Amino acid sequence: MSRALVLFAHPLDDSFSAALHRTTVETLTARGWQVDDCDLYAEGFNPVLSAEERRLYHDTTRNIAPVHGYVDRLRAADALVLVFPVWNYGFPAILKGYFDRVFLPGVSFDLREGRVAPALTNIQKLAAITTYGGTRLRSFLAGDPPRRIVKRTMSRIAQAGKTRYLALYDMNNVTKDRTSAFLSQVRSEMEAF
Repeated sequence: MSRALVLFAHPLDDSFSAALHRTTVETLTARGWQVDDCDLYAEGFNPVLSAEERRLYHDTTRNIAPVHGYVDRLRAADALVLVFPVWNYGFPAILKGYFDRVFLPGVSFDLREGRVAPALTNIQKLAAITTYGGTRLRSFLAGDPPRRIVKRTMSRIAQAGKTRYLALYDMNNVTKDRTSAFLSQVRSEMEAF
């Protein structure tokens, strides 16, 4: 059975992001995936990289100790699905902190003679499901960092054969029809994932 790690990063359980999260988990489970549902807020994940963690960052024999449980979950996954809102053209701080603390040398990448080599080769599929307050044009003009990081950087370190980036833009002006259509799109994508 394939295992998916779903990382969810939104503090409100009645948000549209929470509805996207529920749809994702329910659909993957119904399709036979073993889902490790990691709600970073509900789990009380601490996103702050401590001074000691930074000192040990490149020491691959000791750097995972503070987050070993999260590293174990990431290493056990065949697929990684991120569900988050885009805030200020970036990831929510808790998700960025997860990347800073868990995507470590020896975990998500290796340094070989000063060059980065992928290390998350267990991740065969990668998806991001997100919402933006602004329009697609405004996001494009700002460089759309989350899209670039998922599509260019994360897919490379995971060497994912399949990468999907599903985004609903302009949440500030969204209609019920658009949110319903996006939920249906997410359901369809996760059924085919």
